[in-house]
Amino acid sequence: MAQTNQKPMENRTGRDALDCLLSPRSIAIIGVSSDFNKLNGRVMKFLLEKGYTGRIFPVNPKYEEVGGHPCFAAIGAIGEVPNLAVISVPAKAVPGQTEAAGQAGVRAAIVFSSGFGEMGEEGRRAEEQVVEIARRHGMRLCGPNTLGVINAFDGAFATFTQYGMGPTQAGPVGFVTQSGAFGTAIAALARKRGLGLGYFANTGNETDVTFADCLGRIAEDSRITTLAGYIEGITDGPGFVTAARRAMELGKPLVVTKVGRTESGARAASSHTGALAGEDAVFDGIARQYGVIRARNEEHMLDIVDMSTTTACPEGRGVGIVTQSGGAGVLMSDRAEEVGLEVPRLSEETVARLKGILPDFGAAGNPVDVTAQFIADPSMLKESVKAVLDDPNVHVAAVWLQLMDGFVETLTETFRELKAETEKPFVVSWVAAPEDGLRALRELGICALRGAEPTIDAIAALVDWNEARKAWLADEGNGECAPLPAPGAGFVPTEKTAAMLAEAGVPVARVGLAGSADEAVAMAEGIGWPVALKIESADILHKTEIGGVEIGLAGPEELRAAYDRIVGWAAKAAPEARVDGVIVQEMGAGNAELVIGLRRDPGFGPVVMVGMGGILIEVQKDVVFHRAPVSESEAARMLDRLKSKQILNGVRGAPPVDRAALCRMIAAVSRFGAAAGDWLRELDLNPVLAGPEGAIAVDCLLMSDR
Repeated sequence: MAQTNQKPMENRTGRDALDCLLSPRSIAIIGVSSDFNKLNGRVMKFLLEKGYTGRIFPVNPKYEEVGGHPCFAAIGAIGEVPNLAVISVPAKAVPGQTEAAGQAGVRAAIVFSSGFGEMGEEGRRAEEQVVEIARRHGMRLCGPNTLGVINAFDGAFATFTQYGMGPTQAGPVGFVTQSGAFGTAIAALARKRGLGLGYFANTGNETDVTFADCLGRIAEDSRITTLAGYIEGITDGPGFVTAARRAMELGKPLVVTKVGRTESGARAASSHTGALAGEDAVFDGIARQYGVIRARNEEHMLDIVDMSTTTACPEGRGVGIVTQSGGAGVLMSDRAEEVGLEVPRLSEETVARLKGILPDFGAAGNPVDVTAQFIADPSMLKESVKAVLDDPNVHVAAVWLQLMDGFVETLTETFRELKAETEKPFVVSWVAAPEDGLRALRELGICALRGAEPTIDAIAALVDWNEARKAWLADEGNGECAPLPAPGAGFVPTEKTAAMLAEAGVPVARVGLAGSADEAVAMAEGIGWPVALKIESADILHKTEIGGVEIGLAGPEELRAAYDRIVGWAAKAAPEARVDGVIVQEMGAGNAELVIGLRRDPGFGPVVMVGMGGILIEVQKDVVFHRAPVSESEAARMLDRLKSKQILNGVRGAPPVDRAALCRMIAAVSRFGAAAGDWLRELDLNPVLAGPEGAIAVDCLLMSDR
């Protein structure tokens, strides 16, 4: 199991164990080969070729020296404690070598070998043995089944990945991957684009050191400006959140591609929250909550990374589009609207300025079509982009070009001048671009992507990230969450649930439990007519499906008849069910129906869900998840992400709901979830009725694990 809250371990030099892993000043290679073509010879090869300046200790009893360095028979014979041990031996020899490294005082180790937890039960037992050895010696373990770690700044290539075989220029990107092979492919693509990876870390089986551990530590390096990752599954949810929050604090965009978008999450579906809380839905909500940019695939990831390392974040959503093709301009405009950007009308002053620059057959609107005429007069392109960027409604310009093999020098000079003469950001979409043109723009620090839609998508990602970070920094916080005592395992009676929620500041309709029709009438008189009746049974959680709910009961006779029907239907539909009585409940009011829920996610802990309610909730799936607790500002952002959010503003003559009251309710529910902690299984408030006078839950289901 991954360790999420380990205290930093230090070696005899006082260095933190993760620093020893990611920035080692000395490396022991256990199982080294003198044949650098073999996998266990590559670490030595890379360290020598990449100019590693730390101390290198080859370890293998077969050799006296490797690569000009004395070779030791065992790690304990070195005479000093290496920062990092790279264990490159067959799986069956890993436990013994891990023990030797631990006894030598090593505080960080990388285990390349496969044949452990990924291979089944026998492999898991062997893996547990290795982990137990590492923990006993206070040693952090990366792997097994990992390609290892690269710190290109220091030439520390503790890896056998093929990526190390080519040029590996250090750059401002820190990349962490859970997949070795796919991570290598992404790194190779980054190199082809001219993107320098300062760090490459593959976490393998994550028996100890996790994706979040590496990400969080790499974020602290001032040479890193952008973080990227490939994720297959979250093993350390709290650690991931901590790393994402730290990236936000430092102003470093975090771009991840996570596979597994199909719903494979919650198996228990006693509530709508549980049924809808698939792993990907929860991850997506939490990623957005903490400003993580989610990329669809590796190319999309690298587009965003490319732009974030070269381009200042736009300070708004207005995009000015300048092209040499009217069709490309329309395509980019369409995509901009689809991803939430704006293609604003240019001011009269800007249009007049453009008309003085462009030929008569050009287009001075937005998009701006400079036509091919700019080839004869390059200043036409430069001055058009400047005019667009000077428009107050434009925050970033996208320039579309094609081919231009014979005009690289001219375009390079044009864009150099443009960068020097403008303050707002601009990017280039260069289709079928000559490689020397792309290389020249990268050297100028100008982002040049290879397609129209990818360019717009990357702009949208940076705009979203910038807005999310500003909102996060301005957030007022989410309040205190004192622990709540557990109410008892299983179904929590409705009266008790309502009382607990009310105590937590959650508006809930008044309820009472009646054991007879006479008791129900008496309770209704106290609550006030009209009322609702609902069967109360731990064995009947979906009451409406068996006729166990009747609403709008306006008087005693109506209530008595409804009471008999509900009890009768329950006896017929669920004869074995334990029935505690019938809940008498106050009728709520509101013109919008929502659902608010909680669930304990296995990776992230308590998560809060908000969605549009009603009987079609599980079909429409218009819901948003965040990690609990959330502030009222965060709750407002959750509402803004609902596809049907317009309903809250009032439709077909209905008044808008009191959004502030609704946000207070969401925040209160989330604090309840955080305070409940590990005893909470799930809470479902469905429906929640919202209107101009506030919001109230008129049905609640709480399940506890203790």
